[in-house]
Amino acid sequence: MTQVCVIGIYVPNMKDAINFYTTVLGFEVNKEYSSKIVTLVHGDLPIVLEEKENHEFNAENHSSGVVLALKTEDINQTVDHLKEHNVNFIIEEPTPCPPGKYISFRDPFGNTLEYLQFD
Repeated sequence: MTQVCVIGIYVPNMKDAINFYTTVLGFEVNKEYSSKIVTLVHGDLPIVLEEKENHEFNAENHSSGVVLALKTEDINQTVDHLKEHNVNFIIEEPTPCPPGKYISFRDPFGNTLEYLQFD
């Protein structure tokens, strides 16, 4: 069964993002992994803010910086499964991140999704 484990939001400026999500929306900073990755308190489903300098942010074209992260117990098996379905990978090789390893891909409509395996 596929389970959503993280909602990631790409932001162009971490300081402004923290200010908006805490002051305007009332979230609290849970943990700062680095100056570019911060988690917010949001019940059992964490929200991760990640500063991306080269990400396209375009309100007119409705470009989204929201990433849905799905949990997997075996990231290599998940990669193989996605390859069988000719998925459009952004990051195909399991890559280290603060909580474990991840891969990134697009759905048929261009939306970014990730699979995350926790350490």
